Amino acid sequence: MLEGSERDELLATLGWWVEAGVDTLVDASPRDWRTPPPRATIREIPASLPEPELVLRTGTASPPATVTATTIGELRHAVEIFEGCPLRTGNVSTVFADGNPEADLMLIGEAPGAQEDRMGLPFVGPAGQLLDRMLAAIGRNRTTAYITNVTFWRPPGNRTPTPAEVETTMPFVRRHIALVRPKVIVALGACAARALTGDVTGIMRLRGQWRTISVEGTDFPILPTLHPAFLLRQPEAKRLAWADLLAVKAKLDAD
Repeated sequence: MLEGSERDELLATLGWWVEAGVDTLVDASPRDWRTPPPRATIREIPASLPEPELVLRTGTASPPATVTATTIGELRHAVEIFEGCPLRTGNVSTVFADGNPEADLMLIGEAPGAQEDRMGLPFVGPAGQLLDRMLAAIGRNRTTAYITNVTFWRPPGNRTPTPAEVETTMPFVRRHIALVRPKVIVALGACAARALTGDVTGIMRLRGQWRTISVEGTDFPILPTLHPAFLLRQPEAKRLAWADLLAVKAKLDAD
């Protein structure tokens, strides 16, 4: 039995794997890393193999023809029963939103991660903790902001959602925006920025540039910025995100 520092080190390693999206045990048998694994021949491969998770979650994508929800509650229910997005297969939760739907600031990211899937709320892992600090820096929190994603289910291994997967959920996202009617939208990261603006320019060029998107006949100002998960990997970029946050605060204060 492991004790003391060895146990703590193992738990820390397992926690890191979970945060990275590792949720499948590939091989439980010990193996000397210095010895190459045996090479399989065609005869050694079983006749039928279970389909891997990535295949199971890349089935036929079918966006809804219309989304007629008239309240946030109705929209949440419509998302929860929607079966047209392959990502919903195998997840614990439908991660809809968090915060105040009456807030004038709406933040939209790309997709839930492992912790978000377990808890059923967006941005609750390390990136979410950083987002909370970012909001606090401009005098906001989850009672004065509204947070969601362009997809509502965790992609396998926390990968970026594909354009086809995002397309299936965008009718819900647009209806979400129309119901919340925020004064300002912040697109967190490249995936959300591209889905909302239609601009495939890299996020480093998109960030900090105000755009206007039209949703159901209403125009909304939107500012793309860097995703908190990116900032955790590239902390030197926080100065860019800070400039974007100041621009958001100035716009909200001016309106």
